[in-house]
Amino acid sequence: MADLLSKFRTRLNKGLGGDSWLTRDIGTLFSGAALSPDALEELETRLLMADAGLEATNWLLTRLKTEIDGGRIKTEKQLRDSLKASLLELLLPIAQPLKIPAFIRPYILFVVGVNGVGKTTTIGKLAARFKAEKLSVLLAAGDTFRAAAVQQLSTWAERSGTAILSQGEGADSASVIFDAVQSAKARGIDVVIADTAGRLHTQSHLMDELRKIKRVIQKHDAFAPHEVLLVVDATTGQNALNQAIQFHEAIGLTGIAVTKLDGTAKGGILLAIARRMALPIRYVGLGEALEDLEVFDAEVYVDSLIGGAAG
Repeated sequence: MADLLSKFRTRLNKGLGGDSWLTRDIGTLFSGAALSPDALEELETRLLMADAGLEATNWLLTRLKTEIDGGRIKTEKQLRDSLKASLLELLLPIAQPLKIPAFIRPYILFVVGVNGVGKTTTIGKLAARFKAEKLSVLLAAGDTFRAAAVQQLSTWAERSGTAILSQGEGADSASVIFDAVQSAKARGIDVVIADTAGRLHTQSHLMDELRKIKRVIQKHDAFAPHEVLLVVDATTGQNALNQAIQFHEAIGLTGIAVTKLDGTAKGGILLAIARRMALPIRYVGLGEALEDLEVFDAEVYVDSLIGGAAG
């Protein structure tokens, strides 16, 4: 846990000297022994600048104001403790690791998202993680639109030591993924991870294709896919939340992976997603290496934001 906390603090707060966007110079919010009158306004600015969004920001500030008005926040430690408690209340319900039950074989996982969010990289890291858990994995190269997609996925399959099923460029995505499921079933493979073409959440015809893939797979298993994981890029801020909303309306998401948290000194988008969507955040990406896809741990994330408490 200590190593994971250190990793989160270093990657998430990059460029902030070990402090976080939320609690940087938090002591300056006090005038002598009292909380400064503009403290809430300063915290509001920090939250909004970090992509926490209006809903999560207003929710947090309302709770803090109640504590302040009740005389329960008079020191920096009390402010940190109150922030921590509120953030945990928001995030703990959606910190739900992906669990693959033994009675579902093959377990079918769809990975969806717009172009450039790190979808294929996330698939490779997931494959490596499942392999480490002693699960056999087959990757389905369902992105048949982008010329380099199959090659990129093949590279990750090699790096993670997993099998891959692919067809030629322009092949029908639903057929590729259906064949992969059939192959996995015949070979006794535990998990199928299906790549899909990156698409903008505003492209209705491509969203329709996702629905088609889902219908085709349900011919194999009426409850499939068992996980529809949306990958979003933390550096895109509120656009990541918009993508989550649109994809969820189109195909029904069951989880979210937030990548590139190491590429932003913000990371408040997790708060926005938690408050608006209440969907499980399964994983967060903190770098390019295979081991840099971490299970989202709300307590570690909050501790990385709050830091040490002052007296």
